[in-house]
Amino acid sequence: MNKFIETLQNIWKIKELKQRILFTLALLAVYRIGSFIVLPGVNSEALQSSLSNQDNSLLGLINTFTGGAFNQAAIFALGIMPYITASIIVQLLGFAVPYFQKLQQKEGESGRKKITQITRILTVFITLVQGGGYLTYLSSTPGAVHESLSPTVFWFSNIVILSAGTIFAMWLGEKITDRGIGNGVSLLITIGIIATLPRSFATEVISQFNGSGGFLLILEFAVLFFVVLATVLIVQGVRRIPIQFAKRMVGRTESNLPQAGARDFIPLKVNASGVMPIIFAQAIMFLPVTIAQWVSRGGTPGDFLLSLSDWKSIPYNVIFFLLVVIFTYVYTALLVNPQQYAEYLKRQNAFIPGIKPGKNTQDYIDSLTTRVTLPGSIFLGLISILPAIIAAFGVNDAFALFFGGTSLLILVAVVLDTLQQIESYLLMRKYDGLVKSGRIKGRSGMQAIGAGM
Repeated sequence: MNKFIETLQNIWKIKELKQRILFTLALLAVYRIGSFIVLPGVNSEALQSSLSNQDNSLLGLINTFTGGAFNQAAIFALGIMPYITASIIVQLLGFAVPYFQKLQQKEGESGRKKITQITRILTVFITLVQGGGYLTYLSSTPGAVHESLSPTVFWFSNIVILSAGTIFAMWLGEKITDRGIGNGVSLLITIGIIATLPRSFATEVISQFNGSGGFLLILEFAVLFFVVLATVLIVQGVRRIPIQFAKRMVGRTESNLPQAGARDFIPLKVNASGVMPIIFAQAIMFLPVTIAQWVSRGGTPGDFLLSLSDWKSIPYNVIFFLLVVIFTYVYTALLVNPQQYAEYLKRQNAFIPGIKPGKNTQDYIDSLTTRVTLPGSIFLGLISILPAIIAAFGVNDAFALFFGGTSLLILVAVVLDTLQQIESYLLMRKYDGLVKSGRIKGRSGMQAIGAGM
């Protein structure tokens, strides 16, 4: 306990770190306040009453990611998900369209700025589409919209407010990333998830004590502990590629450069893509809900489309699993560039023992990355569909979402990444880290070597 208090005191002593943490907390508070501001013309009480049985649908999952804003018809009802969807599209275009490939790989900072601008514009269009589907959903819910309000006024005003809410949430995420601690977009999703945790936990405790006297609750916590442990291991697990320096470096900076025969390693993370494949896949799975709302205007959606709106259905979980695996490979390919690693080693007069420099080194790293990513992607896919499996054993649907799946992966990955940034500030100021031995490994730890390329 004394060590924990001392660490908090050390964090508070670092002015820049303290300002970044306070700035992050302030913007997260603003985001949470916006989750309680209801759209004009909407009866939030009637809406929540009619949606009380929606926890087993994908709509309940959307509500979890928005921190309850979806069911409350708040100005942040769509959350940050349209921005995530736009990011997915731009990332995929980077593989298929030469123009986007050039922006991502060759134009440096100017290219990243153009991609950011394109993503923002695309976010607006996606928000208009998803906002239209959401307003259709509200209009079809009995008692959710005041009858005295003109439909034209209701649609026009609220589509503007929903779009402004999403753009503002996107701005909050970017500001947190630039001037705060952690990845802003991921933190916005995380704070929404955490906001629904206390109620879900209390509901599960009460239901289990009333039913089995607490034995199953203890069993649930035991299984949850091992699931969290496995998730942390897979998030922090690395495959070390040994490298050796060919000759002694000389000069005035000799003490800071590697010696002849010195050994180091390149860390290839088992889950190099972090939490992004889960977020990408989840954003894609939100699309059937929007499509179902538009289809319902002209008729009844098909059974398959309806099944994709239920996160416990077999079609939903099969597609979700495959999307997670695919996006894991896609995002890893964007992050890990074997050609850059090979060029970096060549510039540093380093090599992988037994592997020739150049093309052979590039092929070797690419092959290892593919093999390491396979178990990581499968684990991500399995943990993503675990809530549906847990819910089948009688666990409360709302609490089952925290038992695994997207919620758990986001919480673990984002917390580790944020703590890793805090630990970096502590170590730079020559304070002890957050743990007594070893280091916390976030996603940025994977990219440490890439910074020098």
